[in-house]
Amino acid sequence: MRVVVVGAGSVGRSIARELILRHHQVLIIDKYADDDRSSAVPEASWLLADACEISTLREANLESCEVVVCATGDDKVNLVVSLLAKTEFGINRTVARVNNPKNEWMFDEAWGVDVAVSTPRLMTALVEEAVSVGDLVRLFQFQQGKATMVEITVPADSPNIGVAVGQLQLPPDCVLVGIIRDNVPMAPDQYDAIEGQDELLLLATPEAKQSLGAVLTGRPADQIRTHSPAGD
Repeated sequence: MRVVVVGAGSVGRSIARELILRHHQVLIIDKYADDDRSSAVPEASWLLADACEISTLREANLESCEVVVCATGDDKVNLVVSLLAKTEFGINRTVARVNNPKNEWMFDEAWGVDVAVSTPRLMTALVEEAVSVGDLVRLFQFQQGKATMVEITVPADSPNIGVAVGQLQLPPDCVLVGIIRDNVPMAPDQYDAIEGQDELLLLATPEAKQSLGAVLTGRPADQIRTHSPAGD
């Protein structure tokens, strides 16, 4: 897969390195990148130019990439590039970094953003998750599909303790995508048994979240709290 990463700061370089390790082709665009930054990710292609300019995106052959990641420290740049990628080049998927939580409301379909990633939001969610066993914690929402990634820590008294993943009676429109057990992430296998204190990562529609919490904890749906980080 060909991915364009806009922004060569620590975040952009880290994303690029991870993508390259997964054998993706990466082009990094940054008008301020110097030799030190480019040498930190030598496996990537580099374009030293302003990503907010149409001419730069044409030079990058943006239409030939599958994903554009806007990872600069400037929300205005991330929004402009996302919008250009969608409207001018028809990119299938855009991922944009949100630096200021007050700007988060703008990172939606209207600005061409498919997935908005807010570090303050995620950190707040993880803090809440640590003290919210049995409650749902909303991590982030996919703008186009309206699906939400949620986390729930399975309480020790859940009726699902010992139940295999393949036998979980999850509500419709809910998919288990990961398990964190003893701080180690796992890809769920249908034969894996649920354990107390497992952190389950799921994709769910907003309508299914409450019943999802009830299924996984054994508590009445009206007793399941959903934590949303500040800014909602």
